[in-house]
Amino acid sequence: MRTTIGVEEEFVLLDPETLVPVERAREAQDALRRAGNGFGRVMAEFFPSQLEFASPVCETAGQALASITGFREELSAWAAENGLIACGVGLPYRVAQEAEVTDEPRYREIASHFGLIVRDHQLNGLHVHVGVADRDAAVAASNALRPWLPVLLALSANSPYWNGVDTGFDSWRAIHSRRWTTHGIPPRFLDAADYDRRTAALRGVGGTSDAGTLNWVVRPSERYPTVEVRVFDAQLDPETSVALASIVRGLVLASAGRATGTQAAEIEPELLDSALWHAARNGLAADLLDPRDGSLADARAVVRALLDAAAGGLAEQGDTAAVSAVVDRILREGNGATRQRAAMTEGGMRGLTAAISADAVSTY
Repeated sequence: MRTTIGVEEEFVLLDPETLVPVERAREAQDALRRAGNGFGRVMAEFFPSQLEFASPVCETAGQALASITGFREELSAWAAENGLIACGVGLPYRVAQEAEVTDEPRYREIASHFGLIVRDHQLNGLHVHVGVADRDAAVAASNALRPWLPVLLALSANSPYWNGVDTGFDSWRAIHSRRWTTHGIPPRFLDAADYDRRTAALRGVGGTSDAGTLNWVVRPSERYPTVEVRVFDAQLDPETSVALASIVRGLVLASAGRATGTQAAEIEPELLDSALWHAARNGLAADLLDPRDGSLADARAVVRALLDAAAGGLAEQGDTAAVSAVVDRILREGNGATRQRAAMTEGGMRGLTAAISADAVSTY
């Protein structure tokens, strides 16, 4: 039996000369909706320079890849026709200094709580949904995924620049996210009732106005029968997005007893929180928290442990070969942050512009 996945990708429209966000996402959305090619849904995002694409519910990784690749091709074609580039990056190279949020009631409500944090929240992510039986299963999956979230961030880190400066972090987006009322890896919950009770108590505290403002990097979805993983930066290419989604599905299957693999230890919450920061800082360049025992270990060894943990689920869904090819490439050539830095070193701004365009041309 197949377990469904869904992929949501956020993109930003940039001026190709300055790499500053351009507030024309509404035009892009309208044009892509009129085209109506059935790849999925296109929606507004927090800023008028951003848009989000949601794939259909997919039974296979191949279906997800076809969906997001088709959308990226159409989005990139529209952007080129309009003198822009569309990018799958965790953060734009430069930000729009006077940006106002998208003129929708919910975004205005959220912005009213966060003051000067709002202008900096020009973040783009990849969200992965994995189908589960019920909300108790979603909470159980969230608990099981917690120790693996730092290594998943390290693999996906793709936001090294902020306002034209190299931050020294592979995922500066992850550091920005820590300023929200809730952030990072959530606590363990006993079951869905425990989750609902504790999250209800957060409503009205700080900027937590509804379930959508719970900024944890994994959570039960409020709209779908899924567990939702939100730890990932937006990705440069569709193959990496789908490989990350497949790994998450493999881990969820293992946690539900559908597949076997490497078991994670119970890691203290303060150690997991520090490990997420550590992964945002170093990516794959140094060591990472090893979920098997809570120690620091070589990043490559931790990535291999991740794949071992997901192996049974990957095999069950027929995803092993495709995921192995993507992960091998990341270990060989680096995550998105490494690729961005290499493009800047080799070709300056023009090289970076070419590297970050979401043109759906496979690099594999």
